[in-house]
Amino acid sequence: MKILIVNGPNLNLLGTREPEIYGSVTMVDYLSDLKNEFSSDEISYYQSNIEGELINRLQKDDFEAVVINPGAFTHYSYAISDCLKNINKPKVEVHISNIYKREEFRKKSVTAESCDAVISGFGMKGYKLAIQSLK
Repeated sequence: MKILIVNGPNLNLLGTREPEIYGSVTMVDYLSDLKNEFSSDEISYYQSNIEGELINRLQKDDFEAVVINPGAFTHYSYAISDCLKNINKPKVEVHISNIYKREEFRKKSVTAESCDAVISGFGMKGYKLAIQSLK
């Protein structure tokens, strides 16, 4: 299976950004673990702090399933939500932290309704759980 993992703004800072919330593992290190564990699958990764770049990547349509962590765009990007609606492939939204235990504005996801499932609060393991659910 060709799986695309897409991360939104500030997730390039995983490993150093608020480690008490997001942990101390970098996405590069965790991605290596995922690729080893799911070696029969093709896992690609894309991260951007720019909304339009995320949409452009998703519209390339060179994958069979998507794992997306829209970051802060989760809470207000109807453009990303609309893009996800038009992808007729399995889609799982992932959040490293439990968004329902955080600030009020983080409790609403406008992108979730365009995905098949949401995984929140399992730390980096959420990406693994998402891939397992897609398989």
